[in-house]
Amino acid sequence: MSITTKLATFADIAELNIMIARSVRGLSTDYYTPAQIESAIKYVFGVDTQLVIDGTYYIAEKDGILAGCGGWSKRNTLYGGDQHKEVEDPLLDPAIDAARIRAFFVHPDYARQGVGTHIINVCEAAAQQNGFTSFELGATLPGVPLYKAMGYHEVERVDAHLPDGELLGIVRMRKDLNQ
Repeated sequence: MSITTKLATFADIAELNIMIARSVRGLSTDYYTPAQIESAIKYVFGVDTQLVIDGTYYIAEKDGILAGCGGWSKRNTLYGGDQHKEVEDPLLDPAIDAARIRAFFVHPDYARQGVGTHIINVCEAAAQQNGFTSFELGATLPGVPLYKAMGYHEVERVDAHLPDGELLGIVRMRKDLNQ
């Protein structure tokens, strides 16, 4: 089975948001409560259309079937979909800032089959082509093992306060190519 990637378009967003919800519900149950999962889907997780506009959000397919998605950003936001922010993100300076690795989700049927690793490699290569030599991300707890295996280290744990009172544990992680 081969994994391929393509840039996401606005026509893909509805299908991606459905897959993102399946991913969170299917892969987060050992890390978050059902209330945290549903709150995160409502208030945080989803497609950030700025990534689609910027041409930095990818769809991964395995044998032509949607298996995952993820992107990178040259903008300041660390995590969250459209529902999690109110304004356009300011641009980062690749000479001093880290590119953001963003909005990674894998369909539960394709978990632990190399989909996430494939998308991260695509994103890191694209960010490097744009001058970035370091990367930061806001990892959900189920994603931490993958990111550690990809060379990221934990910077801090952040408890995101969601509008309904739920707390969502997020781990800020970083990877520097020049170290």
